[in-house]
Amino acid sequence: MDLADLASAYSRNRQSTPSLVAEVLREAIFRGILSGGEQLRQDEVASQFGVSRIPVREAFRQLAAEGLITLYPHRGAVVSTLSPEEVQEIYEIRIPLETLAIRLAVPKLTQADLAHAHDILHAIDLEEDSVRWGELNREFHATLYAPAGRPRLLALISNLRANVERYLRIYISLMHHKQRSQRQHREILAACKRRDVEAAAKVLDEHLSDTSELLIRFLKQQRAGMVASDLNVASASDQESSPRKVAKI
Repeated sequence: MDLADLASAYSRNRQSTPSLVAEVLREAIFRGILSGGEQLRQDEVASQFGVSRIPVREAFRQLAAEGLITLYPHRGAVVSTLSPEEVQEIYEIRIPLETLAIRLAVPKLTQADLAHAHDILHAIDLEEDSVRWGELNREFHATLYAPAGRPRLLALISNLRANVERYLRIYISLMHHKQRSQRQHREILAACKRRDVEAAAKVLDEHLSDTSELLIRFLKQQRAGMVASDLNVASASDQESSPRKVAKI
């Protein structure tokens, strides 16, 4: 699937053109169709969507506010990349926000909320596609946080999650983290069903901390691999050039 296919799929039930462009580009980033460091030019994106530059510019601003792209004068936009250190900072912010959300939400959770969360976990058990897994994972947490009734808090959580979503999907697909994550999800849900606020917050803290540590380790290994690759290329280049230097002496 490419960007044009994604735009066609999303255009069927979206009413606002800037929102459509933003949502398609966001999903393209999450799916890895648009990778970190890739440049996005307004003219090219507008042409792909068949729209003017104005809604594309608005979509770019929205995605920049979410941290998914970085805007540069006269260069358009570039898909953001995150370092392990930045991921660590995001989780350091997310953990207190999300544990606050669940503390506020647990006393207000209805049986319908709990049943819906249970059904989501069952769907995750059966899901093999990492993209859909990510969507269900996000829905599970959102279902448990929504009764908190704090729209600004939930918006902050959503934006922070969006920044690491694509890395989390890649990690899950490569490292088979699903089983461990599901066990922790069920522990969180069990605490919510008991109306045990502190237990729910504690397990959630452990869940997010574990995910953070594993994701940071993965990104560090990935970075080390890239550095090693660069060194190998440099070494090969030096070896190719040294005979010429010797020949000139």
